[in-house]
Amino acid sequence: MSRETRPELQRFLEAYPDTRHFDVFLHDLNTVERGKRLDLAGMEAAYRGGMLLPGSMFALDVLGHTVEATGLGFDDGDADRPCRPIPGTLVPVPWQGAHAAQVQVTMHEPDGRVFYGDPRHVLTGVLQRIEALGLTPVVAIEYEFYFIDLERVDGGLPQPPRGPLTGRREFRTQINAMADLNEYSSVLAQITRDCHAQGVPATSALPEYGPGQYEVNLQHLPDALTACDQALRFKRVVKSVARANGLDATFLPKPYRDMAGSGLHIHLSLLDGEGRNIFACDEPATHAPLRHAVAGLLDSMAEGMAICAPGPNSYRRFRSEAYVPLTTSWSINNRGSAVRIPVSDAANRRIEYRQAGADANPYLVLAWMLAGIHHGLGARIEPPEPLRGNAYAQPAGQPLPTHWETAIERFAGSDFAREYLGERFQRLFATVKRAELADFGSYVTPLECAWYMGPL
Repeated sequence: MSRETRPELQRFLEAYPDTRHFDVFLHDLNTVERGKRLDLAGMEAAYRGGMLLPGSMFALDVLGHTVEATGLGFDDGDADRPCRPIPGTLVPVPWQGAHAAQVQVTMHEPDGRVFYGDPRHVLTGVLQRIEALGLTPVVAIEYEFYFIDLERVDGGLPQPPRGPLTGRREFRTQINAMADLNEYSSVLAQITRDCHAQGVPATSALPEYGPGQYEVNLQHLPDALTACDQALRFKRVVKSVARANGLDATFLPKPYRDMAGSGLHIHLSLLDGEGRNIFACDEPATHAPLRHAVAGLLDSMAEGMAICAPGPNSYRRFRSEAYVPLTTSWSINNRGSAVRIPVSDAANRRIEYRQAGADANPYLVLAWMLAGIHHGLGARIEPPEPLRGNAYAQPAGQPLPTHWETAIERFAGSDFAREYLGERFQRLFATVKRAELADFGSYVTPLECAWYMGPL
């Protein structure tokens, strides 16, 4: 084991001596967990030299099929690469009992270089460019999700669960309703306990618009990589605790046609070498560093739509007056814009990035966000005037690509993506998404038969 990681495993075993197995996993492009379950001997070997997984883990579509056009399948011999534990991610798994633990890993080449297809390394590369400016991002992530019934309705569609207290199946919409919070209080309390056991700083939970929909905020951190590691652990906690309570949970952006979508919102500020927030100001509309950062985000936003909305359901979320951005707009305290400056005191001034859905990969969303900020600060570009009033009733900024194929092609042809994420990763991501699009588009759905088969 390396000097850095060996003490971590030893300390963990001293604190949890009954641990017998370890779930060791990474997150692919779609944030699906891929890995192995190891015993103690296998875990010690993973800390010494890494756990082997094929590079094709990052060439998988959402169904787990290898997209051969990436070159990471048979063309590469489906070659294994070492995956090394991420320091700080070895944690107990409360819902599996006293014998279980888990650790997140990241993929490397056999010679020690980072593997280009791993989204965590993509974020690291962009972070290095921000840090070269003498800046440190402070990041807080918000997730929205739905509790749903384990039993699906016709066609496999979800339905709201029966409330744990009342036994009723709610279909109403009640934002911030305390009755809804009370209905799921025991489940939310277990999520909070298990988050704390895993070092995930969940700070608040609130009921959102949809039936069984909640938002949970994670504490801000001056460590962008750790913030994303924690966000992905949070998703695993939510799904696992829900199932332990006879429910399911989904981060699908739009599980119901007529209900609110679920987003992934990122709040971000930047500290200089003295620990001062460079966005700190009384008047955000006139503060130069903040304006430049916002302008960079807006300038790059359309080309990153495929990152923030990676699947077909992602685009069902983008509807008028649905608290999602439809244009490259910014505002001060207006949730209809893509980039929002929330209410705060001057010292805690920050940017909220509202484009991404809950299905997006947080490493990639944050990498794109930081790339836009780096671009804006470096070029000192200026944004338009901040949006005021109803964002959906006025022209503001450029329209975002709200069709999956258009977004994929905008990303595939983006010079910005090539510069900041790397040409190899850009090609990999676009190739996987094009394959998913082609496969998804080949299916005949009950709706099209119901609509078109009869009259024609």
